[in-house]
Amino acid sequence: MIEPGFTGGRLDGIGVYTDALLRHLPAADCEVQPFSWPEGQTPPSEGRALPQSFGRATMVDLLSPGAHRIHMPLDVFHVPDYRVVRMDCPVVATLHDALPIKHPEWCNPRLRGLKNWLQRKAAQKADHVIAVSQYAVEELVECFGVDERRISVVPNGVDEAWLEAPAPEAVAATLAAYGLRPGYFLFVGTLQPRKNVERLLDAYLALPQPVRDERQLVIVGNAGARSEALQRRIAAAAQDGAGVIWLNRLTDSAQLRHVYAGAGVFVFASLYEGFGIPLLEAFASGVPVVTSNVTSLPEVADGAALEVDPLDAGAIRDAMLALVREPALRSRCIAAGRARAAQLTWSATARKTAAVYRSLI
Repeated sequence: MIEPGFTGGRLDGIGVYTDALLRHLPAADCEVQPFSWPEGQTPPSEGRALPQSFGRATMVDLLSPGAHRIHMPLDVFHVPDYRVVRMDCPVVATLHDALPIKHPEWCNPRLRGLKNWLQRKAAQKADHVIAVSQYAVEELVECFGVDERRISVVPNGVDEAWLEAPAPEAVAATLAAYGLRPGYFLFVGTLQPRKNVERLLDAYLALPQPVRDERQLVIVGNAGARSEALQRRIAAAAQDGAGVIWLNRLTDSAQLRHVYAGAGVFVFASLYEGFGIPLLEAFASGVPVVTSNVTSLPEVADGAALEVDPLDAGAIRDAMLALVREPALRSRCIAAGRARAAQLTWSATARKTAAVYRSLI
């Protein structure tokens, strides 16, 4: 029986990934023991506390590289983010992307150097690395010098429950609570430069007025680094009655499913993604998708979405219009998206992850 340890995460992409594995690995015949790094004298909110803080473990490792290994009574220790230290059992690290190194201009400058260092160290210390896409493999080799033979590709997924439509009355109640009219354009993700929400706003505001009168633009996500100007622009558009609604405090997973279900078109024209979980959530929800033709997104979409140049706001607008005005295209995208989501479930992710564990023991 494999007993992987996990460090906790917020419900951003890494948090969703960690939570999904914790829930689905037991069905893949893994006994899961969750762990978290303690912060000073404060016990962790999730799982058992590791023997020492990440900062202390890292400092000890720096002073005696390779000589100090934390004792863990486990078969495998799995780190779903970049906080990797040496253990006396095999360590698996999931490295989702190389964003801070590849595009430092999009990252918080206060954290950039730390993230770069953590990612490089993680790649060096882990016995095996999981990449969430083939695109991510290429970046890990290029940016971290990871031996490709030490990398396994295990795609992210979506819960099978998302493939079943939520109750219409529950969807209607959530939409009413937030002032949403069914059929809106939807974006889900943290507000940060790589998510390309500025061009999404440009595309939406360039739509014909009758289309905007009928369909709101709903943006779901917290404010991220370097998003101050974007936040001001969203607020101004909302106040001007332009049909823009920002749901920046939507944390309930059931309500998020309802918001997806009420959408008419999902737009995810990101500039950079190691994977892009919201794409699968939209597919599973039966919503046609506009996405980017760069980084991992064509790989994840696998032909089920309309792919556009994310630098071209006009192309984004045209794709949004096409999915509104062309019923046959819309139906094809919905069917292809649901089929794609059925291929990439968290249950499948857990089974493939368990296979990685077993290869190391």
